Amino acid sequence: MRVGYLGPPGTFSEDAVGRCDLLGGADRRPFPTFADAYEAALRGEVDAALLPVENSIEGSVGATLDLMVHRPGLRIRRELMLAVEQHLLARPGTRIEELERVLSHPQALGQCTAFLRSRLPGVPTEPTLSTADAARRAAEQPRSAAIGGRGAAARYGLDVLAECVQDASENFTRFVLLGRDDERPTGRDRTSIAFTLDRDRPGGLSEVLAEFAARRLNLARIESRPTKTAVGHYVFFLDFEGHRADPDCADALAGVRQRVHMLLVLGSYPRA
Repeated sequence: MRVGYLGPPGTFSEDAVGRCDLLGGADRRPFPTFADAYEAALRGEVDAALLPVENSIEGSVGATLDLMVHRPGLRIRRELMLAVEQHLLARPGTRIEELERVLSHPQALGQCTAFLRSRLPGVPTEPTLSTADAARRAAEQPRSAAIGGRGAAARYGLDVLAECVQDASENFTRFVLLGRDDERPTGRDRTSIAFTLDRDRPGGLSEVLAEFAARRLNLARIESRPTKTAVGHYVFFLDFEGHRADPDCADALAGVRQRVHMLLVLGSYPRA
């Protein structure tokens, strides 16, 4: 299997590839952005893309959710949870007091705001395409540091100046493997959907939720994002326990379809 992920090598996304049961021996292909990996899977240049969708500190990864809605065509085959430890990395011999900038992916910077405020007040941060890209640049730039993992430090010859600088000790990122087809029922599944509502229909969201409550289907997550078309227009994302082919789940989805403006089934897959 050819799998696309956020590169360069040394990112947490590459770590996640190594932990996915479907990707043993896969041909790993790094891409500079989430969108590049996703589009490559849509075009068939890779068989799947492994992308983050949620972090326990920073919340949802909007770039991935937007791709799934605005560029439909891929379905979730797997989900996996990766424990993430962020470290402050710099060239050997560098001291924290000498730092003039801190580089990292915006999600990683957001996971470490308390540390940056307390230990590096006034030091500017600079967003990069990935944590590994930040490490590569820090290796080339004196008095710069990167926030990233130990894999990136080892790959680019950096020292760890401070360990576990994320705001919470329990820091997990949820990844999904996206391909052309999702999975058959296993008996321990989750289904993800996205939908929009008719704005002139009061109570539309409660009607959707009632379809699941009536069948005693457990909801694992619900949130909204702007549709990017107008203020006040939203896409709702919802995860529920069960497979879309299970009778109760299929009935619930049929009921939802009658109550929404647009419905996308993003995939049914084994729960992590």
